[in-house]
This record gives sequence, structure tokens and C-alpha cells, in this order.
Amino acid sequence: MILSWLIASLHLLALPIGLGGVWIRGRALSAAPDAAALRRAFTAGIAWDAAVVVWILTGAWRAFGGLEKGTTYYLSQPMFHLKLGLVVMVVLLEFWPTATLIRWRLEQKRGKTVAAAAAPIIVLISRIQAAMVLATIFVATALARGMFAR
Repeated sequence: MILSWLIASLHLLALPIGLGGVWIRGRALSAAPDAAALRRAFTAGIAWDAAVVVWILTGAWRAFGGLEKGTTYYLSQPMFHLKLGLVVMVVLLEFWPTATLIRWRLEQKRGKTVAAAAAPIIVLISRIQAAMVLATIFVATALARGMFAR
């Protein structure tokens, strides 16, 4: 009972960290990014990536680790499949921005000028991911209430 509560709490606590991180990352890169904006984007990107890892680990534990309603229940629910699909799309969208930010950070550490021409694309991806996270909240609450259940 306590473990289930703690894992659910961690799962939910990752939400404001992740949503804030992806939003701040996008905002930091929305204008021509200078060194300070890049540092904000790097820090926010780390928070976002860490939150995604926490969501995946705690979500998998809750759904498949015997802490909640059980694997059979979740796998039989259309809302779970929609939620899982949204999470997979968020993760797939994240590979390129994370790799780009890592490359920029290394360039900055080497004293090179970062050619941040890809910043508008990362801003767009960040906004899409933020919208997907918000959609996931609505899907998760529908799932928790058995809406659209089979």
C-alpha cells in the first residue's frame, strides 16, 4: 500500500518538472539563443529528460509491477493504449532535440560558437510535446475513472 502510494506520487511529481522543463526549454530557444539562453535550455532539457525517465519507470512499475489494477486490466483498456501511444510519441520526438542539445553543450564547452539554426525546430517539438503531455493527463484521468472501458 505505501509502495503503491509512493510510486504514484513520484509519477505525478514528475509532471510539473517535465512540463516545466519542456516549456522552459522551448522558451529559452524561441529567440536567437545566446549563451545564457542555451544554459537555460540545457538545464531545462535535463529536467525534462529526467521527468520522462521517471514517468516511464514509475508508469511501467504501476501498470506491470502489480502495484495498481493489474496488467490484464490496463492492457484491455483503450485509454491505456492511447496513453501509451502518446508517451511513445513524446519519447520518439525527444531523441533529436536531446542529441542536438548535447552537441551544442559540447561545442559551447570547447569554446566554439553554437550555430543554433535548429532552435526553431526544437521550439516546435517542445510545444508539441507539452501539448501531448497535457493530452496524456486527460487520457490518464479517463483511464482512472474507467471511461471508454471495455
